[in-house]
Amino acid sequence: MSDLWEHSDRTVCTHPGWPALRGWGAIVSSFTALFRNGQSLQFLLTEATAHFNGDSGWVTVDENLLGDQGGTTVAAMNLFVRTAGTGWRLVVHHGSAVHATRA
Repeated sequence: MSDLWEHSDRTVCTHPGWPALRGWGAIVSSFTALFRNGQSLQFLLTEATAHFNGDSGWVTVDENLLGDQGGTTVAAMNLFVRTAGTGWRLVVHHGSAVHATRA
């Protein structure tokens, strides 16, 4: 996860139901807590699409989570930027819980 993210103050991460986390320190702390909570968690990714324009790229994906407490789907959008020296890095992740199926 650390290699994927840009380590800067401009990064933003919104987990479903959480306020926006701003800056690499807050983001890495959240993922550390999520991955260390002891719960078995599996991600099945579906409906993934990727686009780019110049030095910006975005990926939308449905994250189907299966865990000890059941399952849920999160619709996610990830924004990447390409910079000299580091290549593509994630700067924004937004996840929103899906509560209903599409018609």
